[in-house]
Amino acid sequence: MTTTAARPRVTVRRVVFTLVLFTVTTLLFWVPFEGLFAASAEWPDPVRPIAAVVFAAAAITMIVLFTQRGSDRAARISQFLLGFVWIAFVWTLISDVVRIGLAVAGVENPFRSRFIAVLLAVLIVTVTVYGVYEAMRVPRIKRQAVTIPRLDPAFDGLTIAVITDTHYGAINRAKWSRGVVDAVNGLGADIAVHVGDIADGTAEQRLEQAEPLGDVNTGHRFYITGNHEYYSNGQGWVDLMTRLGWKALRNEHVVLERGGAELVFAGIDDVTASHSGEPGHAADLATALRGADPGAPVVLLAHQPSEVRKSAAAGVDLQLSGHTHGGQIWPFHYLVRLQQPVVAGLSRHGDRTQLYTSRGSGFWGPPMRVFAPSEITLLTLKAR
Repeated sequence: MTTTAARPRVTVRRVVFTLVLFTVTTLLFWVPFEGLFAASAEWPDPVRPIAAVVFAAAAITMIVLFTQRGSDRAARISQFLLGFVWIAFVWTLISDVVRIGLAVAGVENPFRSRFIAVLLAVLIVTVTVYGVYEAMRVPRIKRQAVTIPRLDPAFDGLTIAVITDTHYGAINRAKWSRGVVDAVNGLGADIAVHVGDIADGTAEQRLEQAEPLGDVNTGHRFYITGNHEYYSNGQGWVDLMTRLGWKALRNEHVVLERGGAELVFAGIDDVTASHSGEPGHAADLATALRGADPGAPVVLLAHQPSEVRKSAAAGVDLQLSGHTHGGQIWPFHYLVRLQQPVVAGLSRHGDRTQLYTSRGSGFWGPPMRVFAPSEITLLTLKAR
């Protein structure tokens, strides 16, 4: 007697997801195809049909490779294709504005269409190369002073090196990781924090890339989880970072003392932790602050900026977050803004709470950053 594997159950949700994926992918590839190989350009006969086959094959390849979740090679190819086609889609839409303007002005001929198509192709390639360079380089240092009115003068000038969203993944960036650590050590900061999304993959898979973090040389090193840790065993990442000498702030706080003054550093699990299935993981700000002196200022590590509403209600002085990547590939930041209250930089929320949102040190998915440069942030705390 032989048995056959059960077929995946067809559900309304699965059908809707498939239709949306097909529609979005078709638009992403069809728009730049029409921009580069428009019929009005009257390209020689073989050009447009061949281009159509190439674009269709690329779209199918991207979808197929995205389904191969266990393969780093498939991830590298599919993620690059996604970034490339997004750039091509965006800049084709921009070029369409020029096409419409010329058409309204009466400049309508095959040469004009070909000329714009060539310029568009050069622009797409240039932006892609620039985006890859920006993503793969060691982040630049961004310096930011933050005045905390309740900060005791004993802590005036305290420096915090912030890294976040390193996203160690399918592309081996062990050398890049070493460069990030060298840059952090060159700052001479008092404290280093990693604000989550350390990697895509398990701690065992990304060990070579993460290990340099053990050489960060500061007086204190604090780490919290991001949502991506919970896609691949968050507790494993907590355990690894602990072995590397980082204090994982899991709904808890540490009190720093100087000259009789106190400064509280607290951290919470990512807000998605409670749905991850990882025992004991969930964001709990009340537990994180329990027992802290209400008169002492609080610096809270929370991966997602959206947690600032709770922080403001709890009287947190400064929240440090990442998650947004500053949009990563322009103009994606407009979509990020629909989910998060802030995309990047220092902002104020309520009477007391300030939020610093880092654009992140690495990248997720497509190995590209366009008009959203990565950063290692050096925050200097100032007393009033």
